Amino acid sequence: MPYGEKSKEQLIEYSKKAFDFFCEKNVKAVVMACNTTSATVYDILKDDYDFKLYPIIQSVTEILAHLPINKIGVFATEATINSHAYSAGINLVNPDMEVIEIACPEWVKIVEEHRENSSILELKTKIDEMNLYTPDKIVLGCTHYPYLLGQLSKLINGDIFINPARSFVEFIKSDLDSLNLLTDLSGIGKEEFFVSASPSNFKLASEVFYNISSPVILL
Repeated sequence: MPYGEKSKEQLIEYSKKAFDFFCEKNVKAVVMACNTTSATVYDILKDDYDFKLYPIIQSVTEILAHLPINKIGVFATEATINSHAYSAGINLVNPDMEVIEIACPEWVKIVEEHRENSSILELKTKIDEMNLYTPDKIVLGCTHYPYLLGQLSKLINGDIFINPARSFVEFIKSDLDSLNLLTDLSGIGKEEFFVSASPSNFKLASEVFYNISSPVILL
């Protein structure tokens, strides 16, 4: 990591390994929460597996396209921006919406290294660049970026930002329900975490957004 700096070939290789592992676990659905893999891998691998695949970008761009606005900005990793997945998905539904895409390759590291409070100038550079286009809304197109909202909101009204994960979760729940795949576990479900390396580092980094109480298993 971060995935945003990897080549397309590397991302396909990583995703195949993950999907093959999920096949062994007999999962019913896989959430591609990563914008970068959603942008670069989904279309290549989507027909190779029997489980339901939910890619974040392809799932939320239709929702974004129906927003009552004229211009929307997207902050994302370099790989996501270079793929133009957000603009392609939005303009497929709404060709009149202007989409401004700006890469923020350092933002993932800022979050993972807990440098939010010392990186205000790095954040301001990208905000200033985006402001030149006067967008109505700005999508935080990477799972890490919403954790910068506190600092970003000091530079621009926080109401302008969209965390696509919120719409994504509702979309997945609704779709699973329509396919009769939504299970009511009534609190009896369990969590399992598997990593390809450094379980302790993973657990520490995860504390930014979630308290992992289950063991982290090294594959």
